[in-house]
Amino acid sequence: MKTVKPFVYDDLLCNLSEPRLVEHALGLKEGELTNTGAFVVRTGAFTGRSPLDKFIVQTNATTPRVWWEKVNQPISEAHFQSLYKKVVDYLHSRLAFSQDLSACADIRYNLNLRVITEYAWHSLFSRILLREPEQPTVPPDTRSEMIDGPFNGFKILCAPGCVANPEEDGTRTKTFVVINFDERVVLIGGTKYAGEIKKSVFTILNYLLPQKSVLPMHCSANVGLHRSDTALFFGLSGTGKTTLSADPARALIGDDEHGWSDHGVFNIEGGCYAKCIGLTQQAEPQIFNAIRFGSVLENVPVDRPTGEPDYQSTFVTENTRAAYPLEFIPGAVRCAMAGHPENIVFLTADAFGVLPPVSRLNTNQAVYHFLSGYTARVAGTERGLGGEPQATFSACFGQPFLPLPPTTYADMLERRIRQHNVKVWLLNTGWQGGPYGVGTRVPLSLTRRMLDALLQGELDDADLVAHPVFGLHSPAAITGIPDEVLNPCLSWKRTSEYQRAATALAAKFRENFAQYLDKVPTEVATAGPIE
Repeated sequence: MKTVKPFVYDDLLCNLSEPRLVEHALGLKEGELTNTGAFVVRTGAFTGRSPLDKFIVQTNATTPRVWWEKVNQPISEAHFQSLYKKVVDYLHSRLAFSQDLSACADIRYNLNLRVITEYAWHSLFSRILLREPEQPTVPPDTRSEMIDGPFNGFKILCAPGCVANPEEDGTRTKTFVVINFDERVVLIGGTKYAGEIKKSVFTILNYLLPQKSVLPMHCSANVGLHRSDTALFFGLSGTGKTTLSADPARALIGDDEHGWSDHGVFNIEGGCYAKCIGLTQQAEPQIFNAIRFGSVLENVPVDRPTGEPDYQSTFVTENTRAAYPLEFIPGAVRCAMAGHPENIVFLTADAFGVLPPVSRLNTNQAVYHFLSGYTARVAGTERGLGGEPQATFSACFGQPFLPLPPTTYADMLERRIRQHNVKVWLLNTGWQGGPYGVGTRVPLSLTRRMLDALLQGELDDADLVAHPVFGLHSPAAITGIPDEVLNPCLSWKRTSEYQRAATALAAKFRENFAQYLDKVPTEVATAGPIE
């Protein structure tokens, strides 16, 4: 629990503790408690991020640096000022909550944050997900200065009830997430989804840390209890990033966001934000037991008589979430830092049933697959998806949070892989025996066995078999893993159907990677599927 001293202005409650924030949230009827004491909320119309409503203020400093081609939409300084006044006036007009926090466990890169929110539960969420400041700031003299005054860090103003007028504010809809790197301010309005706070901080650090020669990464990380071998796990939602890194045999460094400096790996956050659809105590005991008083559940239905969460329900959304402090995971690394990684694991959930379950990547293949950031979405995981899987490519396994060109981060990763002789793997947690709807997902127990084998060095000298379409090299045998799992072609009823599916997926890879062909060396450009 954080120990920064609380203080109060008229209707602005600052640095309240977890119990006090829960007390206020209950009193304001923002949510309810589960049978384990977790605070559960509904986030309304938005049960996930709204990437099309995210903007970066276009200034003399950001214009030449920001990657404007894809996810970063520009907004003018004039429109920012209009929205800023709206948000500040809105927060001044009502009860609000403020937390002085920070990001980055390594104090050499620590960033002060002040998060001012309309809802008590958003303040609790921020307190869970972010870190206690290394040096608490002196409170300003007035409430006005607290909200609108100068601050030695970034200020995040979150006002879900404050909405934009697209015609006058330059937004797409009434919803907005606006980052001003010059003014060091984030504005969030029109959405109650708390993940916008968390990912705004990550976007900020994806802009700032490369300037300090630190690679920001959308990955989880853990370390061996005996050999102190650090491992990184990159992957999009639904691939197993949080699940696989929460391993009782290893110590968790963090579940989602990290930096890699010349000194090693450090966690950016102070908490975890796990997707909890289908969560069971048997399969994921560490996460299940972490959801107690001091944690927040988003959009999980609760049985009113018993207070028991229904983790199997998709009544509200597939994207149910749990936020809890890192220390709620037994044996988590207290300092949230570790040495340079020995292994990097790229996670994908291939719903086409094509990719091998585990492959060793050379450095050029690692850069190729890092820039590709492949997984597949299936019906039920996102609104609007049909019965067929959809290939998804997200650069660096975190494209929505990249303010700089993806090759900036890929170049930094390549240098570190070569410098520290890191082993890189592609671990497919998806389907076998056919695509989604025909085949079955690789059992978690087998995925964990393959992960244990690569982390423990069992596969370092294994005989490798080349995939005829993707050029990936996979172990010919792993103790405890059936041959038809290791070789996906064997699990299909018809080899010809597998080959057609592999060829079709390879074409999607090539189509996506065309955007990088003039930006990477030939060795990387040709490290993907074989023509």
